[in-house]
Amino acid sequence: MDKKRLRYRLLLFWSLLLIPLVGSQFTTEIQWDMYDYLAAVLLLGAGAWSIEGILQSRKSKHLKKIGVVVLLLLLVILWAEMAVGLFGSPLAGH
Repeated sequence: MDKKRLRYRLLLFWSLLLIPLVGSQFTTEIQWDMYDYLAAVLLLGAGAWSIEGILQSRKSKHLKKIGVVVLLLLLVILWAEMAVGLFGSPLAGH
């Protein structure tokens, strides 16, 4: 794997954590604790690493694009389930 490109992807994904950090300074609607940030770091880190793995595979460009899109959709669905409990699973923390 290209370590420099992976570092940039991790930095990009983890910079998404600035959104709830900054948002919590301006509103009481965002109430993240250490475990929320830890879950986000693990989820985003695994996503960045997986995308890098997909892009480094020997598959066609078309299959790589499909793989990345499917992975991103799964990450968004998992994130939404963990955040608000779309499906009512134990991941929702209710």
